Amino acid sequence: MLAVYGQHWRINVLTALEYRENFLLWAAFAVVYHGSAIATLWVVLHTFPSMNGWDFRDMAFLYGLWMTAHALHDTLFFGVGNVPEYVRDGEFDRLLIRPLDTLFAVIVIPGQIFPDELILALVYLGITTWYAGVRVDAAFVFCVPFVILGGTLIELAINVIVATIAFWFVRVDALRWIVLQLEQEFTRYPIGIYTRGVRLFLTFVFPFAFMNYFPATYFLHKPESALGLPPAVGLLSPVIGLTFLGVAYAFWRFGLDRYKGVGH
Repeated sequence: MLAVYGQHWRINVLTALEYRENFLLWAAFAVVYHGSAIATLWVVLHTFPSMNGWDFRDMAFLYGLWMTAHALHDTLFFGVGNVPEYVRDGEFDRLLIRPLDTLFAVIVIPGQIFPDELILALVYLGITTWYAGVRVDAAFVFCVPFVILGGTLIELAINVIVATIAFWFVRVDALRWIVLQLEQEFTRYPIGIYTRGVRLFLTFVFPFAFMNYFPATYFLHKPESALGLPPAVGLLSPVIGLTFLGVAYAFWRFGLDRYKGVGH
C-alpha cells in the first residue's frame, strides 16, 4: 500500500507540473480564499475587539489550527469527496474489483493534488503562533502535529460518512454543501458564542471543536467556558479523530456491503 501511495503522489506531482497555469491558479485561489477569511475576522474583531474573551490574535491562531488540519486533509484525502460523483457516474464499480481496500483505492486515484495549501497553512500557523504569543516549548512542538493529525482525521471521518450515504441516495450535493458550511463557518469562532445545543453538536456529533477550539484553548491557556471541560481535553484530538474515523469506516463497510450500483 505504501508503494501504491508513493506512485499516487508521483503522478499527482507530475500532473501538477504539466498543467502549471492550473496549479498557479489554484495556489492563488488558496491565498485569496484564506486571506478573505482572515480579513473578515479582522473586520469583525475591529468592530468588536473581544468575542467571548477571544481577541483577533487568539482567533487568528484558532483559524491557523483549523486551516492546517483542513489543508492536510485536502492534501492526503481529497479524493474521498469525489465518491458521490463516482457512484453517480458508475465509475465506483471499477474500484470494487481492485485488490486493495476500496477506500484506499479512492484515496489514491490520481488527480492534480499538490501541497501548496498545506505549505501556506504551515507558514500561517507559524506566524500566528508567534503573533498570538503562544509559548513554543518541547510540549508544544510534540503535541501540535498530533492535534493537527487529529483534526485531519475528524474531517476525513465526516467526508467518509457523507460518501457512504451516497451508496443509498446517490446525489448528496446538498448534504456535502451543508457539512462544508458547518465546518468552515463554525470553526472560525470560539464555540462559546453559540447556543448550548450548537456547542454539544460541534463537540459530540460532528466534533469540529476538536479540530481547533479545544486545542487552541489549551495552548492559549484560556478557561474553557463553552462546556466547562478541562482545557487539556484539547490534546484528545488525535484520540477523537481515530475513534470517529473508526465509526465512519465501520459505516463505510456497512454501506459497501449493501451497495448495488446505479444501473450503468
